Amino acid sequence: MGRDRKVTVTDFLNMKGGQIVMVATYDYITAKLCDQAGVDGILIGDSVIMNLYGFPTTHYATLRDIARHTQAVANAKPRALVVADMPFMSYEASRREAVKNASKLIRAGADAVKLEGGEEIVDKVEAIVKAGIPVMGHIGLTPQRVLRLGGYRLMGKTAEMGLKLLEDAKALEEAGAFSIVIEFTAAEVAAEITRRLRIPTICIGAGPECDGQILVLHDMVGLSEIEPFFAKKYINLREQILRAVSEYVQDVKQRRFPGPEHYRKMRREEYERFLKMLESRDEAQREGMHSRC
Repeated sequence: MGRDRKVTVTDFLNMKGGQIVMVATYDYITAKLCDQAGVDGILIGDSVIMNLYGFPTTHYATLRDIARHTQAVANAKPRALVVADMPFMSYEASRREAVKNASKLIRAGADAVKLEGGEEIVDKVEAIVKAGIPVMGHIGLTPQRVLRLGGYRLMGKTAEMGLKLLEDAKALEEAGAFSIVIEFTAAEVAAEITRRLRIPTICIGAGPECDGQILVLHDMVGLSEIEPFFAKKYINLREQILRAVSEYVQDVKQRRFPGPEHYRKMRREEYERFLKMLESRDEAQREGMHSRC
């Protein structure tokens, strides 16, 4: 696959058995940087509502939120495949609504959409795929269903749970999904699912034996308030930003900023002309005040 050629869902399928690299991010600048770094896919996750807006769960994300951030990522014209999350209650009601809302994200610039759930959403996945829109599945810990799950719990801890996840994965594959995210699931279960599927699996907190990995950029660079144990922090931008802004505060208060290199002046003759114009203006105003008196 050429370095300048756009990544497609076919490329993802061909990377089965390889190592797909994805990152979740939400804006033009970071999307451009991630793409330059060589990621294969960018996810506009519904986690945007937590990481950028401070809400406690992904339930608060709306279709408009995801569409707007998808536009921002698409404006970076990434080589990477752009996948947009379908947020809570944007696909549950009916097949027709699912297709309609998925199409809005495609029009916003996504190359594919991602849905959370297993066998219970298969009919929605089929309808979206039949409409010509690629679908990425998402099983294991599904944050949109965290209220039903009773919290952010490890999935696949028992044999029964593992078997159910495999059945969900197979159902999504048969429905036409081109790949599946497996989140916070016992590594043995994720590995077995990966071996039994024809489509690639992309893990987050589910071990090393999937066909790829995905992390949220904010976790990777140390900006998240909560640090998931499964996310490797490659840099601590939180500390660096705090230090930089603190230095800025002190520089301004101590009048060290701005320095001569940070501003521009008028030409001397233009400044002198400006002062004369001000002097004439002030004199005219004084004369006007005297005449009114």
